[in-house]
Amino acid sequence: MWRYIQQTMSSTIHSTDEEHQTKEMDIRSLSSSRRHPQNAPHIHKVGVPPKQNLFKEFKATVKETLFADDPLRPFKDQPGSKKFVMGMQTLFPILEWGRSYNFTKLRGDIIAGLTIASLCIPQDIGYAKLANLDPQYGLYSSFVPPLIYAFMGSSRDIAIGPVAVVSLLLGTLLQNEVDYKADAEAYRRLAFTATFFAGITQATLGFFRLGFLIDFLSHAAVVGFMGGAAITIALQQLKGLFGIQNFTKKTDIVSVLHSVFGAAHHGWNWRTIVIGISFLAFLLVAKYIGKKNKKFFWVPAIAPLISVVLSTFFVFITRADKHGVQIVRHIEKGINPSSVKEIYFSGQFLLKGFRIGVVAGMIALTEAVAIGRTFASMKDYQLDGNKEMVALGTMNVVGSMTSCYVATGSFSRSAVNYMAGCQTAVSNIVMSFIVFLTLQFITPLFKYTPNAILAAIIISAVLGLIDFEAAILIWKIDKFDFIACMGAFFGVVFSSVEIGLLIAVSISFAKILLQVTRPRTAILGKLPGTTVYRNIQQYPGATKVQGVLIVRVDSAIYFSNSNYIKERILRWLMDEEEQLKSSFQPKIQFLIVEMSPVTDIDTSGIHALEELHKSLHKRDVQLILANPGPVVIDKLHASHFATTIGEDKIFLTVADAVSACSPKLVTEV
Repeated sequence: MWRYIQQTMSSTIHSTDEEHQTKEMDIRSLSSSRRHPQNAPHIHKVGVPPKQNLFKEFKATVKETLFADDPLRPFKDQPGSKKFVMGMQTLFPILEWGRSYNFTKLRGDIIAGLTIASLCIPQDIGYAKLANLDPQYGLYSSFVPPLIYAFMGSSRDIAIGPVAVVSLLLGTLLQNEVDYKADAEAYRRLAFTATFFAGITQATLGFFRLGFLIDFLSHAAVVGFMGGAAITIALQQLKGLFGIQNFTKKTDIVSVLHSVFGAAHHGWNWRTIVIGISFLAFLLVAKYIGKKNKKFFWVPAIAPLISVVLSTFFVFITRADKHGVQIVRHIEKGINPSSVKEIYFSGQFLLKGFRIGVVAGMIALTEAVAIGRTFASMKDYQLDGNKEMVALGTMNVVGSMTSCYVATGSFSRSAVNYMAGCQTAVSNIVMSFIVFLTLQFITPLFKYTPNAILAAIIISAVLGLIDFEAAILIWKIDKFDFIACMGAFFGVVFSSVEIGLLIAVSISFAKILLQVTRPRTAILGKLPGTTVYRNIQQYPGATKVQGVLIVRVDSAIYFSNSNYIKERILRWLMDEEEQLKSSFQPKIQFLIVEMSPVTDIDTSGIHALEELHKSLHKRDVQLILANPGPVVIDKLHASHFATTIGEDKIFLTVADAVSACSPKLVTEV
């Protein structure tokens, strides 16, 4: 009997427990069904990253910004002696690749060095004139800087020396401060001072790993600036090509053409014109042959030197200089004299030299890095941009102390160097040696070289800087980039090099500001038969979800754009509600913001979301967030905004958000 009573009580208690458990399960099921429809997939919550140490987070940010390539990785777990050797190899790459250097590579470098030397010697004399300096300074700048670069540079293909654009820029900026005819010594000293600070600027950018700063000058702006500079340089050479004595100091196309045609009746020298036009045609034909058949790359390379030799010989035997043909007359013999004492380290010209040097250094750096990257990609090797900057800066600092002006990578010479089969930077050493021999023994032979031939050489060289194909491609890809390109081009051509450069930089920054302050937003729709949501403009077949507006923000949300993003989302909502009202459809109840492209958010961004939430609340519209990244979700929790809107309003995907809040699904539940 007692056992029966116990069994009965046990059965009753067990039955009561089962009923209680069943009720709990029903309650949970009901609670769950309010949020998720039956047979709906499991909805994952957005993960909140663990809190990080502030110092570690700052350290990681700095490392990613300045040391993204992790340059110290090879030094890890290495003994002290090995680290010293690797450090020296980092500073002087020649110590690394020099160990595997052989006769085959030397043969290729000698051929390439001789080829680019034949091109650089006449070019250097002409480019020195662009900078308003005596001819020997152009040759000096192809002697010392290439030697320094050969030991410190990481590019195998760059040929170092003066270039047309930097020479013109330097000459224009220096002329604005000092008249080279009235005070040649002060002008020369200011040129060395500018070169010194150009080198300091370049080396500093490389040492502190700030090379990303030169990327602010967009490719489109550089294309336009180079094209405009090429036109300006070519027009400047009409003085030498036509033998004009009195020529304008301005560089804009209107002033130059007015000066050229104003001297047509009494200032042109027909003998000079015959020499200049004849050899210009010869140079252009040689260039065409080299471009048409790559096997004849050496033809345009040696054509300038041949032109100089033939024209000099012609002037000498005919004594055309007695009939108004202007000649070089004198090039100082001997290698670079020291110019340390000529650099301004105090006085009124110090600041002027610094300002000019920074501008010239940045332009020279942009050109050299662009050239280096181009040929590195063609030969499939890595180019360390920061090493390049340190190498270029060092060579210009040393150059300023050895009577050189700003040198950098030359595209025309680098292209010839590449096609001639250069293997390493030894080709620069070979070229430098040939220039050394020229300075020591051959310079007197250039006495009767006509200025017209130098003008023809420069014109034929700079025409390659006008890149029509790149401009057309820029137009097809990005119209705003094309505006930047044309702005820089017309600024240089119709005003001056400085104005063109200013326009190029201004438009580049304007584009960045426009993209930051006015980021793109898009309305998303559901692709049929999938749970994928995409831009309805890109995918017209994507359908909107009834009662739900899905907006994607394609940018980080900062103080600069937070107010715009809030207002743009509200305008999307207003436009959508007007369309729904006109078609008698149910109003919007949920606004989902897809945040996967939002990489970061600041305090202003949080405030903008709070204001958006309040505005939507007044409209009886619920704010839903989808897929915020780790940085964003961390800040949303830190600011308590996640609590304000409710953590159940933050979803991993748009599909999860729609399935949880769609009015249709809610009605079914």
